[in-house]
Amino acid sequence: MTENVETKTETTDSAPGGYAAARLRLLQEESRSGPPRRTALAELTDQWLAALLTGGAQEAGLAKVAHGSPGAEGIQGVALVAVGGYGRGELSPRSDLDVLLLHDGSADASAIATLADRVWYPVWDMGLALDHSVRTPDQARKTAGEDLKAHLGLLDARHIAGDAALTAGLRTAALADWRAQAPKRLPELRELGQERARRHGELQFLLEPDLKEARGGLRDATALRAIAASWLADAPREGLAEARRQLLDVRDALHLTTGRATDRLALQEQDQVAAELGLLDADTLLRQVYESARTISYASDVTWREVERVLRARSSRPRLRGLLGGRGRGGGQASYSAADAGERSPLAEGVVEQDGEVVLARAARPERDPVLPLRAAAAAAQAGLPLSLHAVRRLAAAAQPLPVPWPPEAREQLVTLLGAGESTVGVWEDLEAEGLITRLLPDWERVRCRPQRNPVHRWTVDRHLVETAVRASALSRRVGRPDLLLVAALLHDIGKGWPGDHSVAGETIARDVASRIGFDRADVAVLATLVRHHLLLIETATRRDLDDPATVRSVAEAVGSPATLELLHALTEADALATGPAAWSAWRGSLVADLVKRVAAVLAGEPAADPSVPQQTTAEQERLAIEAWRTGGPVLALHARSEALPPGSRADGTPEAAGQAGAGEGPGVETGAETGAEPIGVELLIAVPDQPGVLPAAAGVLALHRLTVRAADLRAVELPGELTGAEPRRPVSAPGPDVLLLSWRVAAEYGSLPQAARLRKDLVRALDGSLDIVARLAEREAAYRKYPRRRGVHAPPPRVTVAPGSSQLATVIEVRAQDAPGLLHRIGRALEDAGVTVRSAHVSTLGANAVDAFYVTDASGTPLQPMRAAEVAQQVERALSA
Repeated sequence: MTENVETKTETTDSAPGGYAAARLRLLQEESRSGPPRRTALAELTDQWLAALLTGGAQEAGLAKVAHGSPGAEGIQGVALVAVGGYGRGELSPRSDLDVLLLHDGSADASAIATLADRVWYPVWDMGLALDHSVRTPDQARKTAGEDLKAHLGLLDARHIAGDAALTAGLRTAALADWRAQAPKRLPELRELGQERARRHGELQFLLEPDLKEARGGLRDATALRAIAASWLADAPREGLAEARRQLLDVRDALHLTTGRATDRLALQEQDQVAAELGLLDADTLLRQVYESARTISYASDVTWREVERVLRARSSRPRLRGLLGGRGRGGGQASYSAADAGERSPLAEGVVEQDGEVVLARAARPERDPVLPLRAAAAAAQAGLPLSLHAVRRLAAAAQPLPVPWPPEAREQLVTLLGAGESTVGVWEDLEAEGLITRLLPDWERVRCRPQRNPVHRWTVDRHLVETAVRASALSRRVGRPDLLLVAALLHDIGKGWPGDHSVAGETIARDVASRIGFDRADVAVLATLVRHHLLLIETATRRDLDDPATVRSVAEAVGSPATLELLHALTEADALATGPAAWSAWRGSLVADLVKRVAAVLAGEPAADPSVPQQTTAEQERLAIEAWRTGGPVLALHARSEALPPGSRADGTPEAAGQAGAGEGPGVETGAETGAEPIGVELLIAVPDQPGVLPAAAGVLALHRLTVRAADLRAVELPGELTGAEPRRPVSAPGPDVLLLSWRVAAEYGSLPQAARLRKDLVRALDGSLDIVARLAEREAAYRKYPRRRGVHAPPPRVTVAPGSSQLATVIEVRAQDAPGLLHRIGRALEDAGVTVRSAHVSTLGANAVDAFYVTDASGTPLQPMRAAEVAQQVERALSA
């Protein structure tokens, strides 16, 4: 108590210094945080502003003797009012002060202006952000009627100092106006929230969320208060206040650690914010934020459905009254209870539809029917309707646990729920909000709201699993066992809640879950295989040489059967589509399909490909290779590509041929464009006589021209035997008749693509040594350093490893690093410096991460010895880390 009195005494002085010192002490108190600190900060600010108002009123001649309080000095006709977050007493360390100077219009305008200056300027002198206005009650109401945000601020109006009756009158009028105008203002409020969600995304899934503006953030929590103030509907109370408090606590910690008025929880600030809140780490912080956002989002969905129902019922009553002539059947007043309640249509046993929601039938007995939660959820998802809040809560309170193993109906209802498509998501969230999902699947708790640090992922782990099931439902016609596909989709990342390789941990969990929900032993084994190897196809197709028999054979051994391969193919596509746009493309799909075709042949008993047989080339590739061999220089072909079409196909499905070079493009250059969807990238084919330094030279030229490499493939092409006897114009350094073929998928980092002729010219110069790529890239990097960059996340160091057993023909060096301009050039140089030959390369970019595999041999064309391979990997890693 002594400390509080001391603080109040100091702040009676209206000088900024006293307030600043008291404010600083308050923010530095470790014993006070959360709501107590926010309340204390609001009270401290109230005292300071009240002193400013009193002093300003005396100077402006507005201080009078208050009516009913003889001898007591007071201010009549003028009041200082806190609105918005300040009105709610939710002041974070760097919050704006939202203040309204209210007057009744009786005072002289110059006196009011003087008073305003005496209040506003000290606030500005303190460096505090101030959102201020000076209005009469009528003006304030008029502004609120025209500006929804202003009206929302007035709903939280709180008296600070001056004429309290003036504040009370405005607050009463503003609330009355809000309730009277609710049928018009609430749809506007919802549209405002939807537009905000489109701009800022969903808080519960963002790696760098905006705590205030994103969907499920503090703005939405405030909107729920506004809905409650309209008396039309009220939000579910359970957990809502706690969710709001947690988000405010995080914002307080964010303000204190950054010293800025920010609502964006940036990656580089998360560890400090977590430490300020006493949390274990940044993941724990994000999970807490996500859970709070999910609570607010769910409450918003339920509340807005209720608002729609009420407004729909209100709009139908006048029409019904007109039809009935304002009278009921017996001559009395018409009853609208049946119309309000809506018709009840049966959907499943114990489940009916009523007024756009799925509710329990009157005869339903959840305490005697343990399958009812899944049956109701499946019926709702199949009907594309939400589960009513009352129904979900009744199921959560009364339903009994399912027996283990589950009865067949329960398993079938789960599969039906998962196979409903997009509507599965909303129903799943309804169940999860009341704890029913973790009751059905206890292992779900470890992945619930778990963040994924890889920026390729757009969802949390749990939402990604549901989204994968949604994507898999669209592929269910491609497989013989859609039930296994859907359950595997739901479980494929379930191991991410455990330490170690999530695929290995997930296999064990999947076996347990599949047995518990009633699958037989054979199906359990298939599900475990799908979870264990759900990344096998995409990683092999994009990082391994598919022409190497060992690659295909290893996949076939892991999969085991054609039926499992069919399921794994669909699961791979569904998983990638649910991950995000960077994880799947027509090009990746074609690589996976090629791998699946080869594996299926092995599983069918067809003989494996002979590694001594040259790889198959297309007519265009062979033509480019012959031209490069004859001219002794590089030959380029450019093709615009669309994600909607696989490489090598036109919109009409026929093979695409490159058009001849236009005038001025010069020899060795061809261009082509497909007529399908909007092109988003370019396929660049480069054929060049085999010689040292081709990979780093080509990669360096692309980097100089600011081309982002999305994928790349390098391999040698043997020419037809009848040509090898002819005399080529080949560089002296070229070791033999082979031609290297480099296939790139590139996109312009800025602006449009460069001309193909310029690319070829620079590639020729890079190969003959007249273009110093290293120096040019260094100059660009030095130029970048002259300008300050936005502070970003410190990327983890590169990692270079040897993948043993991946090939019998070469040693596979894997590189994982942060993608950056010139990265592939640096890797190629490092491999050249190590004295190895790159037999083929498979480059893949996922978001900001480069995942590349290089098949290398020694000078004799044989795989490297283990110790030599490890030395090469270390040498490349050192080069990338330098």
